[in-house]
Amino acid sequence: MTRTIITAGFAALLALAGCNTVAGVGEDVQVGGAALESTAETIRNKTY
Repeated sequence: MTRTIITAGFAALLALAGCNTVAGVGEDVQVGGAALESTAETIRNKTY
């Protein structure tokens, strides 16, 4: 019984850590996309 509770707790911690990691990656990708968009707009304005 104790082993089951410890295993379930450990699994829950891993799941929460995974969610934070995925959220962090999503934020990084979003910031990278905004930087690319800004750079493309700057180049477009200089070209035309």
